[in-house]
Amino acid sequence: MGWSLKRSAMRGLAALAMGVVLAAGLAGSADAQKARNTVRFAYDQVPENVDPFFNNVRIGVIIAHQVWDNLIYRDPKTNEYKGQLATAWRWVDEKTLELDLRRGVKFHNGAEFSADDVVYTLNYVANPANRSTTQSNVNWIERVVKVDSHKVRIITKRPFPAAIEYLAGPIVIHPAAYYEQVGPKGMNEKPIGSGPYRVVEHQIGRSITLERNPDYFRDGPKPQPTIQRIVIRFIPDRQTQIAEMLSGGLDFVMNVAPDQAQQMRVVPTLQIVSGGTMRIVFLNLATTERSPSEPLRDVRVRRAIAHAIDRQTMATQLVGQGSQLINAICFPAQFGCDASQATVYNYDPAKARQLLAEAGFPNGFEVEFHAYRERNQSEAMINYLRAVGIRATLRFGQYAAMRDQIRAGRAAMAHQTWGSFSINDVSASTPVYYKGLDDDISRDPKVIELLERGDTVTDPQQRIAAYRQAHAIITDQAYSVPLYNLVTFYAASKDLEFNAYPDELPRFWEMRWK
Repeated sequence: MGWSLKRSAMRGLAALAMGVVLAAGLAGSADAQKARNTVRFAYDQVPENVDPFFNNVRIGVIIAHQVWDNLIYRDPKTNEYKGQLATAWRWVDEKTLELDLRRGVKFHNGAEFSADDVVYTLNYVANPANRSTTQSNVNWIERVVKVDSHKVRIITKRPFPAAIEYLAGPIVIHPAAYYEQVGPKGMNEKPIGSGPYRVVEHQIGRSITLERNPDYFRDGPKPQPTIQRIVIRFIPDRQTQIAEMLSGGLDFVMNVAPDQAQQMRVVPTLQIVSGGTMRIVFLNLATTERSPSEPLRDVRVRRAIAHAIDRQTMATQLVGQGSQLINAICFPAQFGCDASQATVYNYDPAKARQLLAEAGFPNGFEVEFHAYRERNQSEAMINYLRAVGIRATLRFGQYAAMRDQIRAGRAAMAHQTWGSFSINDVSASTPVYYKGLDDDISRDPKVIELLERGDTVTDPQQRIAAYRQAHAIITDQAYSVPLYNLVTFYAASKDLEFNAYPDELPRFWEMRWK
């Protein structure tokens, strides 16, 4: 596999050769941004909607945490829950959570925050008719009721022990009057939140510009920002991002390829920071009668695919130090991620060819392979598959397009990554793809039943047992191929101070220029 694993290194060398020369003479560009107190950041995916409830790509999650506030905040260093828009909370019974709300908070349009905003936002997004993009983040909410101007109760459809974690993660609060007027489309065009940064310009599909919120409340868990302006550009080609970092056109990028990160360490104007993340990688397989690839309906073919891919080599050579293999579709540190009974498929191309022959495909078959990021990893998997006779053709594009193809039953194989919206609970990972929701392309009734039990039973050991059994079935039937977690490499101007967190959230409100 050496020829495929070296491609990205060859591309990086060409960019670096020019970049080192440029960087030495263009350091002044970064100094100019330092003087303007601006950070220029680029990302390779475009959010289909900046409204956090109608987006599930990472850049949308990043923007959400700058522009909006949650009811609860989880400290990324201690994992302690702290009050953000809520100041206190308590379970009244196993399905009723009562929250006291913070007073004196203003949205970016000047509206005063109150219980009405919580009630309207959560009732709207929890309504299935409104088609929130990731239903599992909100479908546990039955309704939200106002107790008084600064107190609400969230009534859940069933016991949901992970509720606090969700309220500290993907669930933000919109200004009710504005959201009722403009809806998700208007919220995308002109976002209004209460967070430490406000949106001053959104060129849809191109860029979004944030400025420090001068009215941000001062006694919450997020500090007052130091950086005045954040300019976020959507640049799909990562080579272009690297070239701009080297030439001084950007101050901060993430998801740099490991080989390029290593080479960029010699550039005097840059710093390279890396860290393991909770983002998992897996190959998802369409297995039902809707599958556009008939061979994938045979479990022997799916097991052959699992044996065909050398996960360890990919993790070591393409992802880098800090990546670990996973044996279930969850991050090992998440509550309930018990893979002790999971079937593990070791790299064994001879076994893969044997299984294909037993299934009636001794000469392999053709299939489309959908992907949206880490193209070098997609290409490596395709080469592994071709080595056993599976002739996969890459279909590479933006995440939203791939997701729509999957949900429409037109994607047989999908190279997926999932960061669980940074939620430390299995309910945010495995059920998204296997509990009968939009992204479930296996639809196993027993798995759905077990995951529902794991999501709702209040006894922690019973939750773990239910998830363990679900993982056992998913892996035995090879509904997907679990691979590894990703390591994120950041490249930044040398004078920019920032922390790299496992949840892949650059906290711009913490950053500062030296």
